[in-house]
Amino acid sequence: MNKRDYYEVLGLTKGASKEEIKKSYRKLSKQYHPDINKDANAVDKFKEIAEAYEVLSDDQKKAQYDQFGHANPNQGFGGGADGFGFDDIFSSFFGGGGSRRRDPNAPRKGEDLQYSMTIDFLEAVFGKETEIEIPKEETCDTCHGNGAKPGTTPDKCHHCQGTGQVKVTQDTPFGRMVNQRACHHCQGTGKLIKDKCATCHGQGTVNKRKKIKVTIPAGVDDGQQLRVTGQGEPGKNGGPAGDLYVVFRVRQHDHFERDGDDIYFELKLTFPQAALGDEIEVPTVNGKVKLKIPVGTQSGTTFRLKGKGVKNVHGYGIGDQHVVVKVLTPSKLTEKQKQLLREFAEISGDIPEEQGSSLFDKIKRTIKGD
Repeated sequence: MNKRDYYEVLGLTKGASKEEIKKSYRKLSKQYHPDINKDANAVDKFKEIAEAYEVLSDDQKKAQYDQFGHANPNQGFGGGADGFGFDDIFSSFFGGGGSRRRDPNAPRKGEDLQYSMTIDFLEAVFGKETEIEIPKEETCDTCHGNGAKPGTTPDKCHHCQGTGQVKVTQDTPFGRMVNQRACHHCQGTGKLIKDKCATCHGQGTVNKRKKIKVTIPAGVDDGQQLRVTGQGEPGKNGGPAGDLYVVFRVRQHDHFERDGDDIYFELKLTFPQAALGDEIEVPTVNGKVKLKIPVGTQSGTTFRLKGKGVKNVHGYGIGDQHVVVKVLTPSKLTEKQKQLLREFAEISGDIPEEQGSSLFDKIKRTIKGD
């Protein structure tokens, strides 16, 4: 299945700036977050967006992607067991190439695993130690990974003489070419198992559910990942195990909004508070702090609380909290409140043409001299 272009996934064009990439990711990740969007395709869409951002937000990965796209530049002209790569070219024209192939019996690192973990906003801010359970392959304890029945050993494949590779001769318009392919008798392992292990049925591994302790780093953000070394699939032929990559999905907070290491909080003030000033308590992730509201504060005014944001996950300081003021206009007023506001407007010399008042109310105010 072909992957979509990462720029297309984020609704951008190639050459988009870091700020544009970040802005688009924040918008789309909120739109398709599984906790908000209950559409059947939301989870897949959210993963696709996170994957695109993970690559395009990293300068090195972005440069590689801009040059090669989704293709692996290490694969040359196709590679693989059935591809026609550099080794095949050497084999075809120079009659060799076999020594350039990877030894099927050489130790190989196991496959990496990925685990998606959803955490709360404050867990991402402060970090925590937790335990996860993942399905993974483990080396079979019965045969110790060689796939053979205890007391027996695998035999060398006589079709490939234990090399895992066989030569295939082809007549082409350029002459006779000799190519190498993985031996289909031993699947490229160079070994044949006559008496298979009853536990793993010759695979050398068994599927288990394993509990792993994970330390969530303080300051981790949505879409970032943590590598847990050696907790992936087991290696082959005595090779090291792969790694586990934990991808974090951070739930939104009811009051705080995060932008990098900074936190934004909307502070709702009444008209008297904004006009006359006040001193109030404002919540932060570290608890409440006192904030002085100056006389005549306007809606949209932003106050900065230095060092009250998120600790940088890489240790580069702590962000700030930005308190954005929103002045509330009352939607329901008593008659006394309305009268006081009329007097205020008259003193200010700016008498409004009131909406919603009946003709009878206007006549009464005229008689009273209001």
